[in-house]
Amino acid sequence: MFSFLIKRLIQAFVVMFVISLVAFAIQDNLGDPLRELVGQSVSEAQRQELRDEMGLNDPFMVKYVRFVKAASHGDLGTSYFFKRPALDVILEKLVATLELVFGAAAIIICLSIPLGVYSAIHPKSFFSKVIMAASSIGISIPVFLTAIMLMYIFSIELGWLPSYGRGDTANVLGWESGFFTLDGLAHLVLPCISLASIMLPLFIRLVRSEMLEVLSSEYIKFAQAKGLALRKIYYRHALKNTMLPVLTVGGVQLGTMVAYTILTETVFQWPGTGFLFLEAINRVDTPLITAYVIFVGLIFVVTNTIVDLLYGLINPTVNLTGKGA
Repeated sequence: MFSFLIKRLIQAFVVMFVISLVAFAIQDNLGDPLRELVGQSVSEAQRQELRDEMGLNDPFMVKYVRFVKAASHGDLGTSYFFKRPALDVILEKLVATLELVFGAAAIIICLSIPLGVYSAIHPKSFFSKVIMAASSIGISIPVFLTAIMLMYIFSIELGWLPSYGRGDTANVLGWESGFFTLDGLAHLVLPCISLASIMLPLFIRLVRSEMLEVLSSEYIKFAQAKGLALRKIYYRHALKNTMLPVLTVGGVQLGTMVAYTILTETVFQWPGTGFLFLEAINRVDTPLITAYVIFVGLIFVVTNTIVDLLYGLINPTVNLTGKGA
């Protein structure tokens, strides 16, 4: 386990180095940040002077080495627009994004497991066919279209739910969240459903396929031959082993959902990191853009490493070291 952890940490370091290099390289192609900072009234000579002061005219490797040195101390740059450390701005907006991710994850867990298990146990029933057809359609519909449809139906036509914004929040144990107010929950419903629509069809199909594979295994057939109750076979023996690969994929997709919030937050004007990222692109706020890309990459690396470790702990048959017995 220890050797596996060391290997993963080395791999994580290499991946983060590549992500930081790519993120820092693309910032020179995003436009001139001085355009948003000083406008059109400043002369070209003054612009060049400002570029020298900000280090924008330095060679790429000089700027990158300076950035890496600062990042090693937790400094990912200062936002041109907010005049604050970029990491602080991202962490401030991250709370709103995590609300969407947790809400969407709850919807996915509560729906995908029972629907996937049912469609595996009763593969020929009419309801199972409806579930699979709906999941096929759900995979094909992009998240922004789902968000617009939900907004049109439940906000514009029916007027049941708010169409934009985060709503009222309350502080509970140091967490400022909309989960603790009725208005905040009302604002969360549509964005969470939209975000969940990306992964829900995938997880329904994943749970169904894994459950079918487990039900066809020899130990399940042996349990049936012994006369064990079907409910015990399905929900105690089969479902437990079905959840192992689902846990692996789920942990990886949790990090993916943080990145997927960009479209959802844009449609619903949700004040999270995804909406912040698009605003940073429009303002050519290159330190904030670079910090966001690195931060999201770090989330992917950390979640993947944690999932691998948890999978090895949950399933002792997995050889994490990759060595023979």
